[in-house]
Amino acid sequence: MSDRYLGFANSSLGRRLVDALGLPRPAPLERWQSGRLRPVEGALVVGGGPLAGQVETVAPRLTDAVYSFNGEHLQAQPWVAGLGPKIKALVFDASHLSDSDALKQLREFFQPLLRSLAPCAHVVVLGRPPESLADPLASVAQRALEGFTRSLAKELRNGATAQLLYVGEGADDQLEGALRFFLSPKSAFVSGQVLRLQACAAHVQDWTRPLGGQRALVTGAARGIGAAIAETLVRDGADVLLLDVPQAAQELNALAARLGGKALALDICASDAATQLLAALPDGLDIVVHNAGITRDKTLANMTPEYWDAVMAVNLKAPQVLTQALIDNGALGQHARITLLASVSGIAGNRGQANYAASKAGLIGLAQAWAPTLAERGASINAVAPGFIETHMTAAMPMGLREAGRRLSSLGQGGRPQDVAEAIAWLSQPCTGAVNGQVLRVCGQALMGA
Repeated sequence: MSDRYLGFANSSLGRRLVDALGLPRPAPLERWQSGRLRPVEGALVVGGGPLAGQVETVAPRLTDAVYSFNGEHLQAQPWVAGLGPKIKALVFDASHLSDSDALKQLREFFQPLLRSLAPCAHVVVLGRPPESLADPLASVAQRALEGFTRSLAKELRNGATAQLLYVGEGADDQLEGALRFFLSPKSAFVSGQVLRLQACAAHVQDWTRPLGGQRALVTGAARGIGAAIAETLVRDGADVLLLDVPQAAQELNALAARLGGKALALDICASDAATQLLAALPDGLDIVVHNAGITRDKTLANMTPEYWDAVMAVNLKAPQVLTQALIDNGALGQHARITLLASVSGIAGNRGQANYAASKAGLIGLAQAWAPTLAERGASINAVAPGFIETHMTAAMPMGLREAGRRLSSLGQGGRPQDVAEAIAWLSQPCTGAVNGQVLRVCGQALMGA
């Protein structure tokens, strides 16, 4: 469903009217288009501490225009206020800030640059995990980066985003993969997020097909977000097995035929679901995306046992049972990537969705619980928590609730299924074993939740 307010607010007449009334004017977001070659189309400015040198090394593979700012140790041409081009991507390494006095460097770096950001610019702050530092003062300074970055993300305008990446010991060489996502339109609806990068032995060999040769399973794949995930994984080189309920077999088969994948009509809550799934996977899997989910909304006072049990069975129990079966039967590849579709409702809660929120919070717990075990074999598991996404389900919401869902975020609009799919495709790459047991919100920095 189209966002009519977004379109009107950015029309010639609408722009004048909403500005005169002091109403929000969300910017149309730039998203990844087929055929695009570079993650950043425009100027990338780098500055800060020692990790800035690592970024400068990979920057020519990200864009044709690399500049430095407040970085005397860097080789790139300095960016000069009033003379330099508009900035499309901005990376500041704050990993060297070792006490509270040093935090002033954040203001000194960003303040001169913010008014020169291009529309839909992407900002990344780099730091070191506070819990890994022996010096309490340095740990405090690094923890302060989270409050700074989340606030910066809320101040940015014109569709710009900001993230914080804590780079752990031995993870410096994983920066390129993360920057290819967070500095590009693939992360258009991701903002105000904090992730930790860990050491990872796996690397992407071909950035034009980062999932080349990978075998993927997507549940709930017949339509909506699931279909977008399948399409994006195929675009990035994966071979896909699409799974959905037998009632959706016609849509499922049509999508599989279009993508050159395989279809499996299966009720994931059936007692023999794991057996049927394993039979359909003679060569195993490298990527698992648990997208299937349902809602049965009622306030807790009116919640029937049937509503509660159905949501828990589909959303939480089935992913546990199927994943355990894949692990126990050796069906997961050595560097498998598993993604669970959670929700911001599982983080912040939502009235009338106690069952749904509990199931989605449970998926976050599942990612955190299984991460250490999977890491021992080079595999990873993470959760993606979408916010308000424009789907058939949200189109059926009452207009007032739908508009509130769209506007209550820093980006002031709803996301698209593609936004969720891009995040999952990134988490499915070999190099993103550097991210494990974490939650990535795709919500435009929704004002609900943490």
